[in-house]
Amino acid sequence: MDKVKVGILGGSGYTAVELIKLLLRHPGAEIAAITSRQDEHIAELHPSLLGRLDVRCQPFDPDALAAKGIQCAFGCLPHGTSMESIPPLLERGMRVIDLSADYRLRDAKVYEEWYKEKHHDPANLAHAVYGLPEVYGDYINGAKLVANPGCYPQPAILGLAPLVAKKLIELSGIVIDSKSGVSGAGRTPQLPYHFPECNESVSAYSVGTHRHTPEIEQALSDIASAPVSVIFTPHLMPMDRGIFSTIYATPTRVIIEPELMELYRSYFSDKPFVRVRTNLPATKDTAGTNFLDVCVKLVRGKVVVLSAEDNLVRGASGVAVQNFNRMFGFDERTGLM
Repeated sequence: MDKVKVGILGGSGYTAVELIKLLLRHPGAEIAAITSRQDEHIAELHPSLLGRLDVRCQPFDPDALAAKGIQCAFGCLPHGTSMESIPPLLERGMRVIDLSADYRLRDAKVYEEWYKEKHHDPANLAHAVYGLPEVYGDYINGAKLVANPGCYPQPAILGLAPLVAKKLIELSGIVIDSKSGVSGAGRTPQLPYHFPECNESVSAYSVGTHRHTPEIEQALSDIASAPVSVIFTPHLMPMDRGIFSTIYATPTRVIIEPELMELYRSYFSDKPFVRVRTNLPATKDTAGTNFLDVCVKLVRGKVVVLSAEDNLVRGASGVAVQNFNRMFGFDERTGLM
């Protein structure tokens, strides 16, 4: 099997180390370069990689990456930085999977409203493909630029997709209550994520203002072929990793629970990383995997969807590899099962 030479932009974070671990066991990928502002061997940044990868981080230089024959770059940079770094890579013929938020929202004005900064690359934004394989798979295959989805949106979008596709629920007033482990905030130290602050505590944040809201609504509106609006509230949980979402929606007609289960099983029958469950999911069931577990219930006339994922794997690096597989002709499960 010919190996695709890959580069990782921004090698110091949690997402990057998870991505590296996945790519190291991928038979079709060769990690040829890792960029970072820190001039260190990758094992100095991530001791778990000692003896597994002999690569020294280098400054970001598009020409140097091109000289190394990089065919696919994974962007693990913060939003705002990605849109400055990705255009020169595309110009040099590389394909890019961006794990930041810079190319997820198709409308630059919506991006500017929610991220409070101007979008500097509208030209590439116009042809970026949202990288949720279960919904946009065929578009991902031939894409030059894939916008990896956020961690919170995936349990919400996939949890609701069968319902909005059939318009079995009202498309407004959907309530999404989500809880995430602390690693979702990244590796840069911040007071709310300091151990004495977050341990033994549960707290909500960004109520009504979280930046993943328009991302969720954009994808669900595509699936429904009609506008969808949600009330999304994230919470911080005192655990390392995982996201659990409980979603409440109002059905548009009389429906019974077995019908809902059959709908979900049929919708995801050919989606290898979505597991439809009859029992309730839990974050530990998906930890360290690219699976997203979902269960649907009917409670007092409301549809209740429960979904769980690992925020660092399925929520970021795992689905990035899933997208990589589609883009370069590998089986979607390669390196992930």
